[in-house]
Amino acid sequence: MEAGIVGLPNVGKSTLFNALTLSKAAASENYPFCTIEPNEGMVCVPDDRLDKITNYITPQKVIPATLKLVDIAGIVKGASEGEGLGNKFLSHIRQVDAILQVVRCFEDEDVIHVSGDVDPIADIEIIELELMLADIETLQNAESKAARNARSGDKDAKQLVITIQKCLKHLESESPLRSVSLTELEAKSIKAYGLLTAKPILYIANVAEDDLEGQSTLVQKVRQHAEKVNAGLAIVCAKIEAEIAELETADRSEMVEALGLREPALHNVARETYRTLGLMSYFTAGEKEVRAWTIQKGFTGPQAAGVIHTDFERGFIRVEVYSLDDLETHKTEVAVRQNGKLRVEGKNYVMQDGDICHFLFNV
Repeated sequence: MEAGIVGLPNVGKSTLFNALTLSKAAASENYPFCTIEPNEGMVCVPDDRLDKITNYITPQKVIPATLKLVDIAGIVKGASEGEGLGNKFLSHIRQVDAILQVVRCFEDEDVIHVSGDVDPIADIEIIELELMLADIETLQNAESKAARNARSGDKDAKQLVITIQKCLKHLESESPLRSVSLTELEAKSIKAYGLLTAKPILYIANVAEDDLEGQSTLVQKVRQHAEKVNAGLAIVCAKIEAEIAELETADRSEMVEALGLREPALHNVARETYRTLGLMSYFTAGEKEVRAWTIQKGFTGPQAAGVIHTDFERGFIRVEVYSLDDLETHKTEVAVRQNGKLRVEGKNYVMQDGDICHFLFNV
């Protein structure tokens, strides 16, 4: 699973990407197309549950969950018609699983805004419109092919035409596909098209250095919009976070404290991205390592085991599960077992966020 960072030029995308991944993606504030090929990087997902587990189980190493991020070049108005480097960039968005839209919520005369004025809602609408127009074109092309197959008597094609027309009607009402109600069968039938507005979205408000809590009017507008469309929102000052990311670990904590923050804002960005992707973590814990494993919500025990190794899923027998609360109460895994808090679950068990697991398998 991966998320793509998008936005208009000069909103701080690459600065944010660099800070998140501790990389050095090309970023020149006043050149709209400074990012041409998408940069890719991995980011750890902060999780204080790992630290809590290691209070009771001392491992040789601790391994957090990670996310893959893609920094996609700035989109401009008309991208769906090839403006700027539009079509190429839209194809990059098509390949990711979720969209992180960086929205500029700060004024700075030294950093030009591609539209002249700083208006985060207008920025959101520009990108949403371009993605909707691209989806309309994709679906219209797909409809023509599906209609031909339907005329030959293909029942699946007939159903696909109905689904496509339903989606087109929704898009033509200027609503993204993430807000359309589709059955599981309908959603599956159009999944292969990689429709851009069907992807979940997280708005990242890039704020000024004196607005770290996001109280400005600009941020309030984005917050209201996010609530309206049932999307997530993360507040970050990319400039400050980039400075924090370049410091040594001890110095980072000192700077974060000096700024009056509980943690770097990037930690929340990573967690919100994880949530937007529909992901959660379970843990394995032993002397060798304490590790967070990434799975999709709704995974069963065998599917979760398969994330460790495909043989684990194929030969799954059962999973032994306990919770962090159990560990904190009884102090050791042995005591958890002795007190009857270690559960044995079978193939139909639906994993819960934060489960601590031992998988038993046979191949």
